Amino acid sequence: MQLTKRSKQVDTHLLSALESTYLPGILKGMAITFRHIFKKAPTIRYPEVKKPFSSVWRGVHILKRDENGAERCTACGLCALACPAEAITMEAAERKPGEEGLYREEKYAAKYEINMLRCIFCGLCEEACPKEAIFLSNSIASANYDRSTFVYGKDKLVEPVIPPSEHVNVFEEGYRKEWMKLKK
Repeated sequence: MQLTKRSKQVDTHLLSALESTYLPGILKGMAITFRHIFKKAPTIRYPEVKKPFSSVWRGVHILKRDENGAERCTACGLCALACPAEAITMEAAERKPGEEGLYREEKYAAKYEINMLRCIFCGLCEEACPKEAIFLSNSIASANYDRSTFVYGKDKLVEPVIPPSEHVNVFEEGYRKEWMKLKK
């Protein structure tokens, strides 16, 4: 029974004296090898040389702040609905009196988590956000051996408030320098 029409006829002719030594096959293989020796290597030496990324590269997520330093996210949930991998989870909470400078609206995301192992970096969460609160940066997600470290909470996602340099104490100055290193 023939399943496809792609079958090939096997050539069963006897080999000549030269072919029986397999010398032509070996010489063809060596010719291909020598051709590849003199070509430019397609790989790069990663730690020393870093490949430039595309201008549309989608990296790690960042929850943005507005110009006053308040979080933009209002926990509307549109980013979680738009995510095809269901990597985003959030819990909404009401703003308390005295927290006007921390959050932009009356409702905010008390818990906002992205499972980076599930995320496919499609950018649909970025497009769905009406407040332009979430962006995909140009940085790469760090590698690790523990799965629990790939669930990014607000501590890793929200961009820190960079205070004016004249109002900075020693701890905040160190934190600001670390953030500036990460941004580069």
